[in-house]
Amino acid sequence: MKMSKIIMSLAVVALLFASCDDTKKKEAEAKAEAEKMEMEAKMKADEEAKMADMEKMEMQKNSIASKAMANPNYSTLVAALKQADLAGTFMEPGEYTVFAPTNDAFAKVPKATLDNLMKPENKEQLQGLLKYHVVKGEWKADAVVKAINDNKNAYNVTTLAGENLTLSLKDGKVMIKDGKGKMATVADADMDASNGVIHGVDTVLMPKG
Repeated sequence: MKMSKIIMSLAVVALLFASCDDTKKKEAEAKAEAEKMEMEAKMKADEEAKMADMEKMEMQKNSIASKAMANPNYSTLVAALKQADLAGTFMEPGEYTVFAPTNDAFAKVPKATLDNLMKPENKEQLQGLLKYHVVKGEWKADAVVKAINDNKNAYNVTTLAGENLTLSLKDGKVMIKDGKGKMATVADADMDASNGVIHGVDTVLMPKG
C-alpha cells in the first residue's frame, strides 16, 4: 500500500514537472513568435519608410522648384523664391499651376523696384508677388484654353495671393491680364512637374494693391 502511494506521488510529481516543462515550452514558443512578428513588422515599417523617402526624393527632384532651378531662363525667379522662403513650398506634394516669369520678364521690372523687393525686410511683399503667379490645381494648356472658350474669352482665376488674374486668347496665344491691367503672354506652356505645371510668361504680373 505504501509502495503504491509512493508510486502515485512520484507519478503526480512527474506529471507536474511535465506540465511545468510544457508550459515553459509554450511560453518560449509564444515569446519567439511574438519576437518574430515584431521583427517582421519593424522590417516592413523600415521598408515602407525607405520607399516613402525614395518617392519623396523622386517627387522633389521633379518638382516645380527643381524644374525651375534646372532651367537657366528662370534663374531670377528661383533667386526670388529662395529669398522669399518659398522654394521649399514648391518642392512639396501638391497641385499648382505657376505662371513663371522668365529672366527677360524680370528684366522689364525697374532694377530699383526689384532690388527693393529682394530686401529681407520686404520678404512678405515679395511672397505676395510670387504667390500672385500661382493658382491652386494643375491647369494644363488645353484645360486653360477650354476654360477661356467656355467663359466668352475671359476666364478669371484666383491666385494663392487671393487676387484674380483674367485669362484670354489672342492670336492663338494665352494672355493674362493682371490687377493693374497689364497683359502678359504665355510663351512656354506645359512644363510638367511632379506637383503641378509651369507656364512661362513674358511679363511679371502685378497685383492691384
